[in-house]
Amino acid sequence: MSLLLTLNAGSSSIKFALFEARSRGLERLAVGQVEGLGEVAQFSAVTTAGERHQQQIDGASGPADHGTALQGVLDWLRLSFPNREVTAVSHRVVHGGAEHVEPILLDDENRAQLQQLVPLAPLHQPHNLAGIDAARAAFPRARQVACFDTSFHRSHPFVADTFALPRQYYEQGIRRYGFHGLSYEFIARQLKSRHPGLLAGRVVVAHLGNGASMCALRAGRSVASTMGFTALDGLAMGTRCGQIDPGVLLYLLSERGMNVQSLTDLLYRNSGLKGMSGLSNDMRVLLASDLPSAREAVDYFIEQCRRELGGLVASLGGLDALVLTGGIGEHAAEVRSRLLSGLGWLGVDFDESANQAGAEEISLPRSAVRVLVLATDEERMLAEHAAELTALS
Repeated sequence: MSLLLTLNAGSSSIKFALFEARSRGLERLAVGQVEGLGEVAQFSAVTTAGERHQQQIDGASGPADHGTALQGVLDWLRLSFPNREVTAVSHRVVHGGAEHVEPILLDDENRAQLQQLVPLAPLHQPHNLAGIDAARAAFPRARQVACFDTSFHRSHPFVADTFALPRQYYEQGIRRYGFHGLSYEFIARQLKSRHPGLLAGRVVVAHLGNGASMCALRAGRSVASTMGFTALDGLAMGTRCGQIDPGVLLYLLSERGMNVQSLTDLLYRNSGLKGMSGLSNDMRVLLASDLPSAREAVDYFIEQCRRELGGLVASLGGLDALVLTGGIGEHAAEVRSRLLSGLGWLGVDFDESANQAGAEEISLPRSAVRVLVLATDEERMLAEHAAELTALS
């Protein structure tokens, strides 16, 4: 049987999952990650059988990089799954630009084309590409697949895809790309198999986690998203600012002496829940804290969720279902309760006991809008794309 490896390469970590392609579908065999790249790298993995493995990974002449991390993954695979071969590696790539509307098989030519998109996602794309290069070297016989976080949103109409700038900038690629597409695509597939009647209607999916966004679906296709040109826009996130008046940025540059690098650090790494609370980017820490700043950060997050939801409902012309997913959406019952309790005007009537119990459907039968809590699985989405693409090629 074929082994499929999924990779999500970031600046200081590589997350991976291993699947086996069987006649009845994909079976997950293990998940793991390498953290601390560029410093002290730590490898950890756990199989579905419960076997755990941890170790430090050192570079040949310094801290481990992406290539060294992939070699550590390869060594573990050989030890844990002897005489088995990885036949496909599926990569999460944040930006696919305007052209990539579906996953692709990687080759030298399109790998070079993806390099041209680095300016559109400078904090993410280089690490995604480093993971691709390391995987191509570590698994030379495997087929490499790129899956783009932006692809799912390429079905946006023009009005949801553009900014009110001169048209030349749109033509040059300055557009509302949207992100978290692999998560939204997975949820859409879950709705298709488990709630097909809902998928045919008007649905908003809220991917709430350290990175957070919302997406409006009509008949299973993305028609609007809270994220835009970058993954900074829309909702406040763990460390990212979310929606902000562009004039604030101009002011910080012209009057406060900030440069592009310091502004980038502020917006991406030191804002959001972390910046507002002065405490943490972790919603669990904030909910447990008695600090007024922590409470205010949570209040702001929930208020922004309501405001963005209202805008997406307007784009859809109504709402049939709201789906909550992501680390906060799936696990923070208090956040769900506070968010939903302010949506009675929309026709949401939810069951607090079902919410606290972690039920899949937490709306009452009389609710005009159904509310579901569904777990997302970007790794499985990556694996499914690889299985589909390599089987067709």
